[in-house]
Amino acid sequence: MTLLQRIQNILLNGITVSVIGLSLISCQDEKKEKLVSSVIPQEQEIREQVFIPAHYTEASARLLGSQLDSVFTQLHKKKGFNGTVLVTKYDQVVYKGAFGYSDFRSKDTLNTETAFQLASVSKQFTAMAIMMLKEQGKLGYDDTLQQYIPNFPYQGITIRQLLTHRSGLSNYTYFSDKLWSDRKQPMANEDVLKLMETHQPEVYHQPNTHFDYSNTGYALLASVVEKASGMPFAAFMQKNIFEPLQMTHTFTYNDSIAQRENVATGHTGGKRKRTPDYLDTVLGDKGMYSTVEDLYKWDQALYTEKLVKKETLEEAFTGSRVRKKLKEDYGFGWRIKAVDSGDTVVYHAGLWHGYTTYLLRNPKDHSALIVLSNVPNGSLKYLKELQHFLYPAQPVMTAENKNKEIKAARARL
Repeated sequence: MTLLQRIQNILLNGITVSVIGLSLISCQDEKKEKLVSSVIPQEQEIREQVFIPAHYTEASARLLGSQLDSVFTQLHKKKGFNGTVLVTKYDQVVYKGAFGYSDFRSKDTLNTETAFQLASVSKQFTAMAIMMLKEQGKLGYDDTLQQYIPNFPYQGITIRQLLTHRSGLSNYTYFSDKLWSDRKQPMANEDVLKLMETHQPEVYHQPNTHFDYSNTGYALLASVVEKASGMPFAAFMQKNIFEPLQMTHTFTYNDSIAQRENVATGHTGGKRKRTPDYLDTVLGDKGMYSTVEDLYKWDQALYTEKLVKKETLEEAFTGSRVRKKLKEDYGFGWRIKAVDSGDTVVYHAGLWHGYTTYLLRNPKDHSALIVLSNVPNGSLKYLKELQHFLYPAQPVMTAENKNKEIKAARARL
């Protein structure tokens, strides 16, 4: 039986997810649904509430965790998955695990508190910094770049266009290869700006005419954060996001990273060690390190107003692409897509210098799939199938099945 078949069978056999250690704030008749809300430790802020079907049990949660462990163990043994994983449902962790090595040379094993380079999953944090500054009145989404970077040579580009990948600017990771002479000298975000001002690389498109995924845009957003806040980007993230959420193992790339403990080393697909290069020091589009445990705290914070108001966050999860019949859309640092269940999920993946990452959230049932890997060998492509596992297609409701559902509902009353 293939991995995909196992995943589908787990779900089609009717295994349900339970929530362990739930904090019940409203418990009506046991035959009715339970209204559940989890609270981040030491926090009592208002948070979105989630309804959990009454038939979910602790036994089914344990069974689901066992099934997930079996799937990821097979993914590790058969497909070479090397990394950490955390899966939640209704705010609660139903499975977490670590597979393989942090460093293949030293044979250091991974654990769920090992930090990985997040690659493009970093973009959602950069977007959050922009949203926080917007709420503080320090910038506007439709402000032009010249309001914060007066010498920026490209006209008509707004912060919103950078957030939604509609600036049309060329990719700095490509033009820097030609324009940055000393590869041993690390680049900073300010250096990217200087290259653009001096050489004015040709744009791919005119502003707001195409969706074109852009690392340049998010590197520029990090510079906007610095200009609008008056703080270095790394310091802003630490003070305003990581510390308030108690993300104690999350940080941005810096020169002392080699001295940090419990940080996964990036490898090639062949398990050879990757070393950082001059592009690693540019932040905003990448350059953030975190753990599955800290990303769970991040996920949970997005159901509160601890960072921004609910209305502000909703715009981040709202599509921006003109062609609405596309399978996927993009908000502020998040990809948006419908899954087989009919639910709309938000997610992002990342790939950079020996790391692959994936974070998917379903706001409807407060579930999340968080996977971090330091061996980009293609094993994460199988994780897309887990979406079918977590969110199965809704069966076609025939008249006969509908009558059965009605009878079953009546019997439970």
